[in-house]
Amino acid sequence: MPIETRPPVLLRFGVFEVDLRAGELRKQGKRIKLQEQPFQVLAVLLQRPGEVVTREELRSQNWPPDTFVDFDNSLNTAINKLREALGDSADNPRFIETLPRRGYRLIAPVTGVDGTTRGAGPGVSAAAPPSGRKMVVTVAIVVLAVGIAGALTWRARQARHLTERDTIVLGDFANSTGEPVFDGTLREGLSVQLEQSPFLSLVSEEGIHQTLRMMERPANTRLTPEIAREVCQRTSSAAALDGSIALIGTRYVLILKAVNCVNGDLLASTEAQANEKSRVLDALGKAASEMRRKLGESLSTLQKYNTPLEQATTPSLEALQAYTLGGKSGDFPTAIPFFQRAIQLDPNFAIAYDQLGGAYGSIGERALGVENTRKAFELRGRVSEMEKLNIEADYYFGVTGNLIEAQRSYVLGEQIYPREPGFCGGLGVIYMSIGQYESALKEHREVLRLLPHDSVAFRFVAYTYLLLDRVEDAAAAAREAREKGLDSALGPTAYLIAFYQNDASEMARQVTAAAGKTGEEDLLLALEADTAAYLGHLRRARELSRQASNSAKRAGEKEASAAYEAMAGLREGLFGNTAKGLEQTRMAMTPSSGRDVYYGFGLASAYAKNARATQRFVEGFEKGFLEDTDVQFNYLPTLRARLALIHSNPQQAIDSLGIAAPYELGLPAGGFYNWPNMYPVYVRGEAYLAARRGNEAAAEFQKILDHRGIVLNEPIGALAHLQLGRAYAMQGDTAKSRAAYQEFLMLWKDADLDIPILREAKAEYAKLQ
Repeated sequence: MPIETRPPVLLRFGVFEVDLRAGELRKQGKRIKLQEQPFQVLAVLLQRPGEVVTREELRSQNWPPDTFVDFDNSLNTAINKLREALGDSADNPRFIETLPRRGYRLIAPVTGVDGTTRGAGPGVSAAAPPSGRKMVVTVAIVVLAVGIAGALTWRARQARHLTERDTIVLGDFANSTGEPVFDGTLREGLSVQLEQSPFLSLVSEEGIHQTLRMMERPANTRLTPEIAREVCQRTSSAAALDGSIALIGTRYVLILKAVNCVNGDLLASTEAQANEKSRVLDALGKAASEMRRKLGESLSTLQKYNTPLEQATTPSLEALQAYTLGGKSGDFPTAIPFFQRAIQLDPNFAIAYDQLGGAYGSIGERALGVENTRKAFELRGRVSEMEKLNIEADYYFGVTGNLIEAQRSYVLGEQIYPREPGFCGGLGVIYMSIGQYESALKEHREVLRLLPHDSVAFRFVAYTYLLLDRVEDAAAAAREAREKGLDSALGPTAYLIAFYQNDASEMARQVTAAAGKTGEEDLLLALEADTAAYLGHLRRARELSRQASNSAKRAGEKEASAAYEAMAGLREGLFGNTAKGLEQTRMAMTPSSGRDVYYGFGLASAYAKNARATQRFVEGFEKGFLEDTDVQFNYLPTLRARLALIHSNPQQAIDSLGIAAPYELGLPAGGFYNWPNMYPVYVRGEAYLAARRGNEAAAEFQKILDHRGIVLNEPIGALAHLQLGRAYAMQGDTAKSRAAYQEFLMLWKDADLDIPILREAKAEYAKLQ
């Protein structure tokens, strides 16, 4: 009976050992995790070292004829996983060589348990055992080679892991199923899942669009693997990640691949399958989690921040598709129907409610904005940690106005996700609201570091420099944005920088540049109206405010329109046209008007000495905005002080403004139209004048003049000169009083002659002569 020969069950190559019977791959005695399919491919290659094993041979041995899979993709995936386990490279192989259109070859010598070596390399036969000194030299060479191989393997495996400084470009999915519901939807789902990671950082959509423009391609260019890799290179990112979905029989097969964007090497790949369409998002979530692990994320953060995708977003593909289309729509009015559709399809879609609330708030539909943001807040327990923190911050900031709670959410978000610009950007806005501009600048500069191609980031940095009276730095930031072609959002800030520098021609240029541009024209017209009023050109200011309001209405920005009209009414009251001011702001009021418009009306009522209306506003604010930081520490103290002055009680007014002191330099109004800045300071100065305390009054009005970057072209910026003259006169300092009056009268040298406060100023100045 012939002796049956069996292949050895224990084989060694390089620093690896394979136990064919146990199905284990070990490296220097330590087991390496390897899935069954890649292991079976390795087993076949080990039996024929140095020989070409064709793809068809691998298929016949490992993929039975009745197996319905995409063989090419499955084999490629198996080879990639095998190379990953071995620390091997397709471009510079040490173990597995690819022969294009033929197959694969194991090029490392394989040693059995009996010490025999096979397959020393293609075309090379095993040599006879060396002896004597030659053996010593051979052993030394082998030891050195093994050491070098081990070092190279370690380096190769380390290079595959990203670092916390690396960024990733997320490409589009290749969809060969013929089902449009996957188009864009899977990329959005993958983005949400990857963004849960504190370790990984995706290049922003704005960064991708800016890079595509540099490549002279449209912003909506499909991110194929080739395009994504070029974007990756241009953004100095570490990897490009793309995916594909195919329908194989009745199963959906998803494959994710991350490649080194410099040399195209495969860094990691994952595969997942779903037996039905409704389980595709679950499969995608699992594949994304595996990709996070393979790219180097720690197990601790992967376990802690890994909410299932169906929970983080929605189990409905159609709802996620609608949400994705809303995010890509480009403007808020267009996005709203898509977000509404997403919620109709899944009433528990928390982040869709949050986005819908933000969209409504941006077009002035405050009540609808509050309703949807509150609903998102109620559902926040379902979402990922990142989305939960975002929803909480949106709720506290936009619904309750509790800046302290919003700040906590942003701080925690910044700690967990230090490379997520939304958290430091939100924190910067809060610091601006409470007047901590140095802290705000630090946060906004960090946003710009994270988003170097973002026009809005440049806008915040430049504007914060201006608030700090660092006008040269503000101008330098604006120039840098312009030189990089990133000044599309800088028009209003550039206008205010020009105002600070008394550059009338640049101001006019910015207004002209914004003419006819929906969403831009209104704010520039409103700023031009404020400048006209600052110089005493009240009739022109009225016309410009009317134009600004109409422009905002055409753009669907109801709240902005009402704010421009409210400011126009307050301006009339400050200048002495109290009845007209009250009428103007009353006309601006709507049932959906927000707190800033109501505050404008309340101030106009106070300057019209309408005690009853002002009292109603104070009571309304107290009841309606119990948690609102700006209302409680800025708006309410100012209204109470004005009400006390109506009742001739200046000390009560001074006492009412005591709690406003820490916040008085802040920007209480939302958006970039910050018209009520420093009113607590101005009203406190008026209260000191009424109390005949000229020295304290002068200090308050001087404070306004010393913070020109905050007050800018507000009417109280001009009136502070007049009030300072009155304070000095009260002290008996005629010289300083005359100089302050002259400053005011010089500003208003071409002012409309029928303005009541101008007539008063001229009469008072005449008495000083």
